[in-house]
Amino acid sequence: MSSNAIAISVKQLSKHYQIYEQPGDRLKQFLFPKLRNVLGQSKKDYFREFSSLRGIDFEVKKGETVGIIGRNGSGKSTLLQIICGTLSPSSGEVRTHGRIAALLELGSGFNPEFTGRENVYMNATILGLSKEQIDERFEDIVAFADIGEFLDHAVRTYSSGMLVRLAFAVIVHVDADILVIDEALAVGDAFFTQKCMRFLRNFMKTGTVLFVSHDTAAVKSLCSRVIWLEKGEVQEQGSPKEVCELYLQAFYEAQQGKSSSTKMKRTAIATRESVASRDQRLTFVNNSNLRNDLQVFAFDPDSKSFGQGGAQITAVEFYDQDGAALTWVVGGEQVSLRIRAIAHTDMDAPIIGFTVKDSRGQALFGDNTYLSYSDFPPFCEAGNHIEAEFCFLMPILPAGDYSVGVAIANGTQQTHIQHHWVHDALSFKSEASSVATGLIGIPMLHIKLDQAPTKAVA
Repeated sequence: MSSNAIAISVKQLSKHYQIYEQPGDRLKQFLFPKLRNVLGQSKKDYFREFSSLRGIDFEVKKGETVGIIGRNGSGKSTLLQIICGTLSPSSGEVRTHGRIAALLELGSGFNPEFTGRENVYMNATILGLSKEQIDERFEDIVAFADIGEFLDHAVRTYSSGMLVRLAFAVIVHVDADILVIDEALAVGDAFFTQKCMRFLRNFMKTGTVLFVSHDTAAVKSLCSRVIWLEKGEVQEQGSPKEVCELYLQAFYEAQQGKSSSTKMKRTAIATRESVASRDQRLTFVNNSNLRNDLQVFAFDPDSKSFGQGGAQITAVEFYDQDGAALTWVVGGEQVSLRIRAIAHTDMDAPIIGFTVKDSRGQALFGDNTYLSYSDFPPFCEAGNHIEAEFCFLMPILPAGDYSVGVAIANGTQQTHIQHHWVHDALSFKSEASSVATGLIGIPMLHIKLDQAPTKAVA
């Protein structure tokens, strides 16, 4: 691949730190090796080595938006600092093509004793703008930051939200080729975050973005590829949907042990009940080619899943109001989603839930049984079947592919054991749609358009 098509190239990148147990060990490490060399004694180190990054390899193409996910301490911030040139690697190399603008640690690049105005000039100069260029863009930077009179106050008096506003306003106006963002947008208010997202989506049309976040929903929405770091190494990289699902599974397994989903996959087919189905479209007389016909496919017991195995999802199906299973659903109509499971262990507070996702894995809507039964959770004995039913009006969905992820757990909303999580238990396809805007359409109860004559002016 031509280097001109690569924005960021990372090859065999490692970063090691020397950790000293006592302050005096640092002096010993500095002096004693030299003395031992003179005396011909064997080498002894007074530190232990900690590896923040080990052998990282990846490339980011120009115009690509790549997300980086991972738990705290996985090396995400260290990696970004090396890419931006504020930290040196222990080994390996990083090559970048184009001007980089970064929003890393909160307030990084700012002098806390300088005013906001002074920091704008200093930070923009560091990012490669001349004073004349900054003068031309200064009013636009101030307008984007929208921090009012605080512009002439010392930055040390700023709240975290104000720091982000000012820092983001600068990088928006420096004509960067590569944008690096490290979780900083999480502290902004909703209106400013929306403004930043509008800029990001526009920048993504031509620029390159490296986006670090714990919010996998935002990663799936923005990114075309995801890199998952774990303990300083690349654990997985690939499509946002697949990598985020693996990351979610690892998160639960780290808390409650290895998944036993392989066993559950082998037994799921045997426990599924057979229910007669019918085509719901025959019930409706509708000549419009915009009717939201959703073709529903059968429950897939072999879909990717994980969990402790104390319970197992055995069936997921849509039903109409008469109790007939549906192979087609019409957007805007009332349906019931039934999720059946079998308990392999006693559960004193079972929770069953679902999430409807689009083809990128973005969660569109969903719910679970916790709030409805939090005061009196039903006890489910091992060997018994349990079924949850969710009745709702199916939203109107844009044309495309969708899936329903389902799960059964035991405990509370905040603390629970995940027994069986099936990522794409049920798939369906929207053939046509009347959705004008947004990810989903909500059936309207009433839409009215009035007019009135203009009053004559005497």
